[in-house]
Amino acid sequence: MSSHTSKLVLGLSSAITIGIVSYVHLKQQSDREKMHEGVLRDIERQKQRKIENIYVLEKQNELTKQLKKELGNS
Repeated sequence: MSSHTSKLVLGLSSAITIGIVSYVHLKQQSDREKMHEGVLRDIERQKQRKIENIYVLEKQNELTKQLKKELGNS
């Protein structure tokens, strides 16, 4: 009877161990994917900011030219 119980305990503990290891592995994989998605979002935000900054700079250059032109005519 004790041999049967020990086999049951060994099987159960092995199943639990395999379950825990599998869970940790899947969780790590999921975390890595989320971190990578965060990096991609950051890169996209940087590109968008760069586009906006270039637009603002071009507008400032146009206004500067316009102001110089108006001051030159005065």
